[in-house]
Amino acid sequence: MNKSRLLLLAFVFSCVFSITLDAKAQSNGGAAPQPPMTEKKPKTTTIHGVTIVDDYFWLREKTNPAVMAHLKAENDYADTMMKPTEQLQEKLYKEMLSHIKQTDTNVPYRWGNHFYYTRTVEGLQYPIYCRKRGSVDAPEEIVLDQNELAKGQKFMSVSVFVPSDDGNLLAYSTDNTGYRQYTLQIKDLRTGQVFPERIERVNNVAWASDNKTLFFVTEDATTKRSDKFFRHVLGTDKNELIFEEKDELYDIGTWRTRDKAIIFLESASKTSTEVLYIAADKPTSELKVVMPREVDHEYDVDHRGDLFYIRSNKGAKNFRVVTAPVSDPSEKNWKEFIAHKPSVKISAVNMFADHVVLSEWENGLEQLEIVDFKTNKRSRIQFPEPVYSAAVSQNREFKSSVLRYSYNSLVTPNSVFDYDMNTGKSTLLKQTEVPGGFDRTNYKSERVFATASDGTKIPMSMVYRQGVKLDGSAPMLLYAYGSYGISIPPTFSSARLSLLDRGVIFVIAHIRGGGELGEEWRQAGRMMNKMNTFTDFIACAEHLIKNKYTSKDRLVIQGGSAGGLLMGAVSNLRPDLFKGVISQVPFVDVLNTMLDASLPLTTAEYIEWGNPNEKAAFDYMKTYSPYDNVAKKDYPATLVKVSVNDSQVPYWEGAKLVAKMRAMKTGNNPLLLKVNFGAGHGGASGRYDALKETAYDYSFMLWQMGIADRESTSSSRREE
Repeated sequence: MNKSRLLLLAFVFSCVFSITLDAKAQSNGGAAPQPPMTEKKPKTTTIHGVTIVDDYFWLREKTNPAVMAHLKAENDYADTMMKPTEQLQEKLYKEMLSHIKQTDTNVPYRWGNHFYYTRTVEGLQYPIYCRKRGSVDAPEEIVLDQNELAKGQKFMSVSVFVPSDDGNLLAYSTDNTGYRQYTLQIKDLRTGQVFPERIERVNNVAWASDNKTLFFVTEDATTKRSDKFFRHVLGTDKNELIFEEKDELYDIGTWRTRDKAIIFLESASKTSTEVLYIAADKPTSELKVVMPREVDHEYDVDHRGDLFYIRSNKGAKNFRVVTAPVSDPSEKNWKEFIAHKPSVKISAVNMFADHVVLSEWENGLEQLEIVDFKTNKRSRIQFPEPVYSAAVSQNREFKSSVLRYSYNSLVTPNSVFDYDMNTGKSTLLKQTEVPGGFDRTNYKSERVFATASDGTKIPMSMVYRQGVKLDGSAPMLLYAYGSYGISIPPTFSSARLSLLDRGVIFVIAHIRGGGELGEEWRQAGRMMNKMNTFTDFIACAEHLIKNKYTSKDRLVIQGGSAGGLLMGAVSNLRPDLFKGVISQVPFVDVLNTMLDASLPLTTAEYIEWGNPNEKAAFDYMKTYSPYDNVAKKDYPATLVKVSVNDSQVPYWEGAKLVAKMRAMKTGNNPLLLKVNFGAGHGGASGRYDALKETAYDYSFMLWQMGIADRESTSSSRREE
């Protein structure tokens, strides 16, 4: 063994050994453990006359044993610091478990000749995919058991799940690392045998009508950009490439219409789309274009009869719907179907034989509007609460007058309804059972507004337990996202009860950059307006403190991915405003990442954040990039969570941020890096493992809120 190898092994051993000694020291009442300090290896980049020095670039070296040793040392340090909360973590986990019906079945939905559903079994991490032929009373057939797929794996995720028209075959895809790199396989549901085809890096699929031709999209191995569209006939070893997206700003995806007539291929950037199509009963025919791509033209398409129904933002910032003949869908043949309303964003169109369902956002709330083709009557489903979430659910049958939708709120568990589109009657099929003494009347949900620095009103959704004093003494968790035009609906969480029952107020800030208030809301928080996202969040926190919902020393904030960017930015801007921060898989190394076109997602993100190879974009990014703005400040207590197999936001972004913060921070607040070595962007895949991760996060929050040892109201009641 050579000398350098011996030195490397010695370094690895010393990192692990020293952190173990620190853990033992604390458990034995000794000196507080010392955090791992990260070696600096400066890497310089000069662009636009500016030199950027990155001391921790070397943490990108995933195959370097020293990097893995450092991450292990960080993990051990985090667990050592969290050791006093171990009993609380276990208690929280048991509480969360007590609020879940562990053996349960979802409401079946019809797809062809079968009714499909998933069910869970107590003690098993994953769902079991099942179906019944012809009737919900027929014998059960297990289609796919994710628990069997997960045997011997640290991670297991199922993405594609699409049966052929005759119900004999199932196309399904799995990922066993968390990197969201899925392998497509075909299962014969008559025999249980799996076909020899194993196609790597598949994102989505569509069956042709012949039950043997499969269309699928694959991603580039390096950048993970979905860029190739293939045709495959079962029983052959040939994957025929029929489309390749060359523009690095675009990703592609495929799906089949509900009426089964058309297979669409959409090529989309953040601000422009182009849709191509092929007849499902003519799988060997050529792709045709619905509308050629244009700058800033976003559209998508559905199909009914001899018409395309096109949701378009052309001349309609919040979208309108037009029809066009399939024979010639060019713009000259467009006819207005649903006119643009500036106050209402049409987010999706769902076609049925006799009705169309519009998913809309108005005043920051989701709406479902039905149009009857026979009568042209338009009606909205009415919802009982002022703050809620409602969405179209599983609807696979075209010739149906019944819409399946889901409804929930911050105080109402997820509920599945069937809505008769002819009579306007909603029928509750199932509301998720929440055992353990849950009573929705014990909680109050409301909506409040903060005023941003430019006068804009920022809505917030809030929930807390009845009786909580609004005198500034209540602990609070403030959550937000604020990017990509993604809306964060106010949804129910049984795990969150463990916070609410300890007096914690939970708030979602619907800040600009999201889509809750339409396209203008999105545009006001992206590109050269991104700073609005951060100042909106700060305004929300200040409003909540000023109005005595909480106080600075009891306010913890949370965000993940692009929401982690938010956490990093506001921590730099106003570290005095928050007691604690939880930043999950955070996108925080904005400049370095966006300057590296070889990384997954970078080029496609130029239209969300800007291209730093352009000086104006570079200068603006530099003002808010969390990693680049870490300074000598007294930062709040911070827990940063990363996953080694994350394909969206590489683990090193959070690791580098912690390293720099640790070297720069002036106070004594804890700074922890928690690393998941067996998962990706979404964390643990198993439901029990995911609950344990949540219990860890909640323990950190409660520790910082100063109520780590307090019993929850529900727990105290059960023990009396």
